[in-house]
This record gives sequence, C-alpha cells and structure tokens, in this order.
Amino acid sequence: MAEFTTEQIRNLAVLGHTGAGKSSLLEALLFSADAITLKGRVDKGTNHADFTAQEKSHRHSLEPSFLNLDYQSHHINFIDTPGLPDFFGRALLPLPGVESVLLVVNAGVGIESVTKRAFEAARRQGKAVIIAINHMDGNETNVSEVMMDIQHQFGHRCLPVNLPHTNADGVVDSVVDCYLHCDETTSTLFSSPTQARDELVDTVLEEDEALMELYLEQGESLSPEQLHAPLETALRMGHLVPVCFTSAEQDIGIGSLLEMLIKLMPSPLEANPPQFIKGFGDDAKPINVTQKASDHVLAHVFRVAIDPFFGRMGVFRLYQGTISVGMKLFIGSGRKPFKVSHLMKLQGDKQINVNQALPGDICAIAKLEELTVGAVLHDSHDEDEFHLPELKFPQPIFGLAVSAKRRGDEQKISEVLHKLVAEDPSLQISRNEAEGQTVLQGQGDLHLQIALEKAQNLFNVDMETDIPAIAYRETIMGEAEFRYRHKKQSGGSGQFGEVELKVEPLARGQGFEFVSKVVGGSVPSQYIPAVEKGVREAMLVGELGGYPLQDIKVTVLDGKHHSVDSKEIAFVMAGKRAFMEAVKLAQPVMLEPIVDMNIQVAQTHVGEITGDISSARGIVCGTQANSKGLVEVNVEAPLANVSNYSTRLKSMTGGDGQFSMQFSRYDVLPQKELKAVVS
Repeated sequence: MAEFTTEQIRNLAVLGHTGAGKSSLLEALLFSADAITLKGRVDKGTNHADFTAQEKSHRHSLEPSFLNLDYQSHHINFIDTPGLPDFFGRALLPLPGVESVLLVVNAGVGIESVTKRAFEAARRQGKAVIIAINHMDGNETNVSEVMMDIQHQFGHRCLPVNLPHTNADGVVDSVVDCYLHCDETTSTLFSSPTQARDELVDTVLEEDEALMELYLEQGESLSPEQLHAPLETALRMGHLVPVCFTSAEQDIGIGSLLEMLIKLMPSPLEANPPQFIKGFGDDAKPINVTQKASDHVLAHVFRVAIDPFFGRMGVFRLYQGTISVGMKLFIGSGRKPFKVSHLMKLQGDKQINVNQALPGDICAIAKLEELTVGAVLHDSHDEDEFHLPELKFPQPIFGLAVSAKRRGDEQKISEVLHKLVAEDPSLQISRNEAEGQTVLQGQGDLHLQIALEKAQNLFNVDMETDIPAIAYRETIMGEAEFRYRHKKQSGGSGQFGEVELKVEPLARGQGFEFVSKVVGGSVPSQYIPAVEKGVREAMLVGELGGYPLQDIKVTVLDGKHHSVDSKEIAFVMAGKRAFMEAVKLAQPVMLEPIVDMNIQVAQTHVGEITGDISSARGIVCGTQANSKGLVEVNVEAPLANVSNYSTRLKSMTGGDGQFSMQFSRYDVLPQKELKAVVS
C-alpha cells in the first residue's frame, strides 16, 4: 500500500435504500481503480462488501464493511452500509468516522425511505453529501424526474456535476473539466454542460461576495484554482450537493465519479472538524483537534466486531497524532495501557497489516476486550476524559422475549446478547420485570431475526423466543415531595440516611434530570451520587405496571446524616424509597410508543387501509402518489395496535402492499386502555 498524506485521504460512508446498488457501485469503483481484478456480483454472493456467511445467504448487506482504493495519488476509504430499513441504525455507525456521505439513489425507483433518513442524518452530522443516481441505463425516462424530485425534497442546491448522454451510454462532465470549456457536442437527457456549470458557479457565488466581485471583474469567468476553495466551503456548509449519474452494471460514469470524489469532496483537513469534549456534565468543555501527525494520539472507535475465534476488533478513525506498531495506548479513562501489536487496513474480509496510521485514516486493531463503540484511544492521561458526543440511534420499536432452550445456558445467553449489542448499539436489551421477560429490542422483525441467527450460527447459542409485552413506559403528570429515612441497626455500626426529594415532569423525550439543592451539609456531597443511584434503580420499575419511568426531574431538597452510621448504601436506599413514594403522589401515567408509518399500496386499497388504521387508534397524516404508481399513506399509530401489521397488510392487499415503520415518540396511554395493559 502506498503512503499518503492527510490531504490525500478521502473518507466516505456509502448510504442508500436497499436495491439502490451501493455494493455494486463499490465493485465498479474498485475495479476501475485496479483495486480488484474481477468485479463481484451481489446476486451471486461474490461481491467484496458482503462477505459474511449471513450476507451471502440473504443477498443483502447486513453489516458496515470497509473497502479502500488508491486513485491518482489519493487514498479513498469507503464504508458500505446496509440499506434495509431495519438496519438503519447500523448504517449510522460509520458517520462519526467520515467527512462525506455518498448517497446512492436508484434511477428506476427514486427517493425511498432510507434515502430520506440517510440524507437527514448526514446533514445533522455536518457531513458533505454527494449523490449518485445509479441504474440510469434502462431508466432514461426516469432520470430527469428523479433529479427534480431530489431538488424538491433535498433542496435546489442539489446540482448535477455530470450529465447522462441521451441514450445513457455515458456521461459528459459539467464541472471538473468544464471550468474553461464545456463539451456541447454530445446531447444529454436534460440540461446542458454549460447550464449545469453556470448553475453551480451561481450557487457558489451566492455565499461569497468577494468571489462574486472577482467573477465580475474577470468578465464572468473563474479559473479552477479560484473555484476550488469556495466549492469546498459550499460542500462543507451544506450549500452544495453534487449529483452524479452512474450505471454500476455497465461501468458508466464510474471514472467521472472517482474524479468528483477526489477533486470535489473534502479531505480530513478541509471538512468540518469533529467536536471532541473533555469531561462530563457541567464540567464538559469543547476540545479542538489539531490533526497534526506530531501531536498526541487521539482516535475514535466507531465500529466493533466480535468473533468467537479472533476476539474483539475495533475500527477507528485517527484524528490526531501517529499510531505505530509497538506503541502503547490507553482506552478512555483506563489506567493500564495496551501495546499495538497489530495495525490493520480492512479490505472486505481481508485484514492487511500496516506499520502506522496518520491523521485522517481509518484502521483497525484486534484482540482487545475493552473496546466499545465510542471509545477514544490516546497516548497520554491528559486525554482520559476526551470523547465525542454520543451517536443517537433510532428508538427500537420491535422486541422478542428470549430465554434459554437448555437449562444452564442462561449465563451464556446473557453474554451473547451483550456481544450482539456491543456490535450493534441499535439493538437493546431490557428486562420487563412486570412480565419476567428478557427482551431483545430492535428496528424490526428482520433486525431481530438476523441477530438471533448470528447468535446461533456464530456463537452456538439457541434461544426460545416469544412475543414480548409492548415496551411501555411510565411517567408523572404532577409534582410531589417525599421525605424518607432509612435506618437499620443490627449491633455495631448501623445504617442511616434521610433524604427529601421533589419529583416533577419533564417534556416528553427529555429522559431524566437529577439536581441537588442541598445546603448546609445536611446531606454531605459524597452521598449525593448514592441518592442518584437509588433513584435510577427505582426508575427501572414503575408504579402502575412495573415499566421503566422516564421524563422526570428529581431534586434533592434536604436530608440528614449520622456521623457514624451514614453510609453510601443507606443513601441509596433512602433515595430509592423517597422517589418511589413521591411518584405515587405525582399522578403517574402510562406511556405507549407511537410510530410513524409509510404504507405504499395501489389506489384500490387506500380506503381499506385508512379504515383499518382508524380502527387501530391511528391517524392518517396524508396521502400522495409516488413515482412507482402507488399511493403512499403516511400515518401515526400506537405500536401495540400495529405490531402485527405486516400480516394485516398482506391480507388486505393480497401481498402487494409494503410499509416501513419508525419510532416517533411516547404518548400518554388513554385511561380506557390502561386496564388491559396492567391487568
């Protein structure tokens, strides 16, 4: 592998809806750059991104996978992501490690649910976005319509940087080689190279008054060198989204796309820098990374994979410093360093040893059980408390109650479940005390099936599954105060702790807030964390149905301590009981999960669909025709009433309908429904 500087690196996460052709497009890019000698095929299970046994079996990307290529003295790291809606949480994992997102759209279908979610996620993360409209061959009549739809939904600053020939057998550049002269000899499906170039220049000029003056002074002309920095700024600020046209199957537009990636997309030094934070809570302070190879090491682990034979592997993005084989690093606030014995670049299923990594690169280390998603690697205790903001994953909306098939496997099952969650934080494990169930929660049926299949095939664990109770929550509608004294004497040193707590509701989705207003030392400061620990324990089991509590603010108002008998455990117990009693007085209510659904059916089924949703306590938010000739019905409904919706939709449409679902919010469960839930 050749050596590169940070300026020559490009990092891209490849996102898009299933069927858009992400993996096939990567095969074409790798082949074009001579990184592989033969293009693999998704339908034959030979492509380089989908190399696990599960992916070969299901013919879908199920995990983020890592590929790289060298092209024109640049090194490009690609991260292929799953496109199935159930696996959108896994698709989000790579975003902290890249500067840019390559969003792939199927020319024959247009914008789909994952396309929208991916674009929004990239925007929230401050990533530059480039869109590739793939499968343009055979979809010539759709291309201009898809382009217009992209501009309608994602903004008018989504602009083509190349244009497809009229017969879709090639593309003509409208930016990279068109600054000084545009090729107008080839007819295109829409627009013209000159028009496309002028629209792009006008967009850049809108954000730069000095450049506008220079443009006018030079007779409405700019050189490529004068446009480069403004273009990069427009990309980084989200003021420009380049759009390319490709056919991965026919190798059309692939070379042009490679050119755009290295000439338009930002390097690690040009992109929006990540905002590291030092410390937690009120003590947290922003830290700017230097991205200098000579400074302290600062790297962020954004992907963890666990193998029963090879152990735990972590993929990291290096932001600062140089990591070399043989050096010692720390993981987070860990006091004991580890030695970097192997440093690897990942190329599909291959692990290629390298001697060092420079700022901006993406590499992997293995056989470190302490690695977790979000961990920071560093070489000085000065960075013990450095971290990036936690990545927020979609709220799980489906669950399966899991239990051991064989007696004695309970501990093994617990270990495997935690390994699955370590790899995929969009999975969650919860304990439903009300039902006595351990519940694995995820984004959908397929998400959970794949996880359980992996537990069986890779970790040799069989589990019984059952439909779990819906993931209800509890909260309070009013305020209340309660004082509780925990006192225990059994000879010798006893236990004493007394606290007075106030509970009050927070806005929906705010979670939990803990505040101490104790004055005068009635509860010594060293015992306040113990009170919070007791409150957090109590929040796991609510008052009405035993479901976890949320959206509550707890304030410690007062208390008492004993110079001899006060201990941490005493204040844990006092905090727990005071909170439980205060909740009883604060108008506790049950919360139910509400989901947003996008249902696509033929016009003849719309009436039946809307009637069924209304009977399920749902609300129809709108309908619209899409490019596939179907009607999209957007609704919101209680998850409890649509948890079996795939079966109902199949029955109503004869198997022709399809839908996607995602968590929206928690809302108060109507009183008339409460009895059925808690009985």
